[in-house]
Amino acid sequence: MKTETLKLSYTLLCDDVRLEMGNKLSIMGVFQSIMVERLPVSLIKFAVVNHWQGEGSHQTEVRIVSPDKTKVIVTSQPTQIELVTGGFTDNVSFFVNVVFSTSGTYWVQTFANTVLLEELPLLITDAGNVANMQTAEEVSETVN
Repeated sequence: MKTETLKLSYTLLCDDVRLEMGNKLSIMGVFQSIMVERLPVSLIKFAVVNHWQGEGSHQTEVRIVSPDKTKVIVTSQPTQIELVTGGFTDNVSFFVNVVFSTSGTYWVQTFANTVLLEELPLLITDAGNVANMQTAEEVSETVN
């Protein structure tokens, strides 16, 4: 299985995805970061949508890893995708009750045929860290 015949066009993080009539995807609550009142937090449900182009049979997987990339927080089940020449498909990975214990930049990793194709940052922060960041920004703006 080669990844040369496969292209990951885009990845979206969102609250939910539904398959509608006509084979259309409805994507709700697209996000790039998560701010919560306090950590740790358990996210009840979220989804990762990958849009693939290419050809052939491929195995894909999505992982969320810790900010230092040493710990896998959660991983999807490996999914087999089949593409006709010039074809495209969407693959949706749902994650349920995922616990983020500390603030930081987590990484959403997308694999195809066991090869890492993309790492997307996912910033997790709590209200205390946001207040500290705003204070630092206000100070730097005042000095400038």
